[in-house]
Amino acid sequence: MPVDETALLAAAGRAFAGDRPAIIGVAVSGGGDSLALLHLMQRVAPQAGWRVEAATVDHGLRPEAAAEARQVAALCRDWGIAHEVLRWADPQGVGNLMDRARRARRALLADWAGRRGIGHVVLGHTADDQAETLLMGLSRSAGLDGLSGMRHAFREGGVVFGRPLLDIPRQFLRDYLTGRGIGWIDDPSNENEAFTRVRARRALKALKPLGITVGKLAAVADHLDMARSALEAATQDAARRCVTERAGAVLLDRAGFQRAPMEIQRRVARQALCGLVGPGYPPREAELNRILGVLAAGGKATLRGTLVSASGGEAVFRREWRAVAGVTARRGALWDGRWTVEGPWQGDEELRALGAAGLRHCPAWRDTGLARGILEVTPAIWSGERLIAAPLAGLSGGFSATCTPCFQS
Repeated sequence: MPVDETALLAAAGRAFAGDRPAIIGVAVSGGGDSLALLHLMQRVAPQAGWRVEAATVDHGLRPEAAAEARQVAALCRDWGIAHEVLRWADPQGVGNLMDRARRARRALLADWAGRRGIGHVVLGHTADDQAETLLMGLSRSAGLDGLSGMRHAFREGGVVFGRPLLDIPRQFLRDYLTGRGIGWIDDPSNENEAFTRVRARRALKALKPLGITVGKLAAVADHLDMARSALEAATQDAARRCVTERAGAVLLDRAGFQRAPMEIQRRVARQALCGLVGPGYPPREAELNRILGVLAAGGKATLRGTLVSASGGEAVFRREWRAVAGVTARRGALWDGRWTVEGPWQGDEELRALGAAGLRHCPAWRDTGLARGILEVTPAIWSGERLIAAPLAGLSGGFSATCTPCFQS
């Protein structure tokens, strides 16, 4: 059956339509999905007004990967597309390999995009990936967030990532490439049943006679995503009423928080925790319930480098001292993954937590109205053991410090 190229080109052309980026980055592995995406993005580029650049991540997990990356680079040269190979330096870590590879891929792509001045990157996920993700969520008894599938767009590492082909079946892209005489690379790991996604892919074939198809499962994921979006909007609305952020800490009005529905309470608490420690795994059910218990009854608890304390009418989420005590950064780098510090740098200073010792050199810290524990885990500028400035503790020295908020304003 001939492929409807008009639909494919329209999907590619709608990528980031509201933003009108000058450059779009394409993550291309050499597989059929990402290669079709690259070709489509290059075709629509003149009319859309953008330039295309590409990057291939070599995870170093297979001996053939380096040669495959070179194949992609050669193809990009033929198509007149700037291309770079990004290599994962540490594939031997601990934890789920596929999940670590996915996180590393995004981080490498975000770093590449930042260096190239690219604010928008597209990924070649398809409706099949969406359906597989839904099945994988069902297999682990996931809640709404885990069943809502992949987002069409999200922001990470200062880059907007998009999935313009998320409603397109994988076979359509293979047929598109075949019709144009373009070959692609088949990753043998896509046949390895040790991976959950491969087993989900095969389960889809078994479900097809029941009428449970890729298209229908992808539609279900879209419906659930709309429900998720509504809950997220309600969460932000509740946060505007009961959350204040100061000096990197989240201050919670307990009475207002308790008036929110339980699911919204859970989401506010989870967002505060995730915002403080940065991207990664959200807290487990038991961990989150423990924190909610403290918020309701009062007391203190620690979780993944965050200290939560509740008394009277207020609860405070802040970084735990031992989580930041050894964190350092130099000029121009983020401190603790959240803080940007600007000022009259001389060249040899270092960003470290203020701590109790540093706070003793800030005579005006009480004028800030902030608790000692909050200020001790804010960034300070040090030269060796000499405190140069503590912007949040009343000793600015011409420096300023801004923190990525946990909640939308």
